[in-house]
Amino acid sequence: MRDPDWNLLRSFLTVAEAGSLSAAARRLGLSQPTLGRHMAELEAQMGTPLLHRTPRGQEPTDAGAELLADAQRMREAADAIARRATGAADTLAGTVRITASVVIGTLVLPKIVAGIRADNPELELEIVAVDTVDNLLRRDADIAVRMIRPEQIDLVSTHLGDIPIVACAAKSYIARRGRPSRLAELLEHDVLGYDRDEAILRGFAAMGMPVRRGFFRFRTDNHLVLWEAVKAGAGIGFAQSVLVKREPELEILMSGQAIATLPVWITLHRDIRHAPRMRLVRDRLADALGAYVAEAQRVSA
Repeated sequence: MRDPDWNLLRSFLTVAEAGSLSAAARRLGLSQPTLGRHMAELEAQMGTPLLHRTPRGQEPTDAGAELLADAQRMREAADAIARRATGAADTLAGTVRITASVVIGTLVLPKIVAGIRADNPELELEIVAVDTVDNLLRRDADIAVRMIRPEQIDLVSTHLGDIPIVACAAKSYIARRGRPSRLAELLEHDVLGYDRDEAILRGFAAMGMPVRRGFFRFRTDNHLVLWEAVKAGAGIGFAQSVLVKREPELEILMSGQAIATLPVWITLHRDIRHAPRMRLVRDRLADALGAYVAEAQRVSA
């Protein structure tokens, strides 16, 4: 294999990391048969099987594990070249890909992005609203808005402040079940929670009120479903204070006492931080989100 085909190697790399052809096909935007042909062609060129099926999915053979390490190094080099090319660009035109949590990406960023686009029509902006942490080193996104501080040394991060998380409920629920005035009274109410995610369970335990999963009679790990359930009057939930204040059918409970705080970080790779379009979008996001955090803190005061 004198001239390795990066498309074939990328397909192999994605299948090995995703664990299945179907998952890899979704990540790459390819059909499963196309991905299967890529794997067959690469194995024919290498003269040996590279993957084998196990109960856990597709896993590399010994030869595949060696190739995987080489392919990962090739990807890192390709990503570094792409970042440097982006960082060297001196124009505001082009694409900026922003990743954020589902709640921030859905309920907060669209208005901010609309303002940036109105002032800079030559920009193309993408929002990836996911609760997984995209890899900025691999250019899964250019700029990340996250509730944890990234640890990679090649990333430049700024803490924009902390958003108070408050208990809230729809006015229809309060009219039906009453209004809790202190934390202990939550145990007497319908509280909405996560299904598999144990974050709210840990929060209750930290407040000295250990509860089990069954305490939450309505459960979902989708934050937007939980948000809509609160608005529908299904029970008491926990949300960013400013989002609650903006909804006329919702009320903040217990005098705005913060149940927790949510740190907000904005991050990008140091190789692209001086590119004009990245710097512009990053600064506009930081200003707008900083104002959003300040409003959230005022609401909870």
